[in-house]
Amino acid sequence: MDLPSNIVLDSGSLNDALIVKREILYKGMNGRFVERFFLTPSKSFIFKPLTNNDQLGKEVWIHQHILPHFPEIYPKIISYKISEQPELNWMIVEDLGALTHDFNVTSVLEVIKWVAWWHSLPIETIGPVPASGLKPQIGEIITDIVNSKEEFLLELPVLKLEREAIEHIYSLLRKSNFSNRLVVSHGDLHLGNFSIVDGQLKILDWEHTHLNSPYWDLYHLIDMSHPLFPKQITSELRKQFLEEYLAQLHFEVDSGSFMWEYYLFSAVFSIWMIGLIKKDLEAKEQRWPEEQLHRQLKETVLSLQQCLVVLSGIKS
Repeated sequence: MDLPSNIVLDSGSLNDALIVKREILYKGMNGRFVERFFLTPSKSFIFKPLTNNDQLGKEVWIHQHILPHFPEIYPKIISYKISEQPELNWMIVEDLGALTHDFNVTSVLEVIKWVAWWHSLPIETIGPVPASGLKPQIGEIITDIVNSKEEFLLELPVLKLEREAIEHIYSLLRKSNFSNRLVVSHGDLHLGNFSIVDGQLKILDWEHTHLNSPYWDLYHLIDMSHPLFPKQITSELRKQFLEEYLAQLHFEVDSGSFMWEYYLFSAVFSIWMIGLIKKDLEAKEQRWPEEQLHRQLKETVLSLQQCLVVLSGIKS
């Protein structure tokens, strides 16, 4: 079914005169809503306005220049408009139906397979991949947690974290460097951005695609907590996922060094995330319900604790 040419008004809003029904899916960082809309009782599409003003035009660019190198593991853009005025930017994307984002080992292993595949792509064959995403790079994150170290140490009794183990992380950061290998990174590969649809994996929201460390995607997939999508990772699952990733890679890496660096990367990112979640909890206007933020904090602390156990048993 073809879309009417006037399905989106000049104001950047959907044309209600042509729509049978609308369903809000989620609210973006700038307050705009991503919606499912129906042209008939059985034919629907996804309307995605620009939800973060800093990402203007990026998702369309990724779909045009990066994703043609990929198999069809992503929803297709049907129509779009790019404008210098953020409120006039929008995309209409194919509707994959009602998606579930429950944590499932089988689906994560399927994602791991494809993460290893796109991490193995020669960057020079793809073209100019963006150099940065939405979040700070790991170097900036390290600087941030070092600068706020004393404040974080004061929180350890409440978080039930051992000071000696945390001090060990900071000690490792003073004398360790992460690999400088860069790969194509999805950029925001948390549990809410993939789902199994009719037996096939679909990965969503590619607007944060950029060059980054392999650990970036892996952390978001394995250890990143999210207030809307609960999960609980165990030490055994983390090890299984990392080993599967290494088995699927198309380039050589030292598996011992890679695992060690991942655990340190995860610990650093989790310390930083704890700070962000605490700020969200202290904010006058909370973006997420307090109960969900507390659960997210608990998951992040648990992930950090598990990585601390491994790192404390490895001599640098």
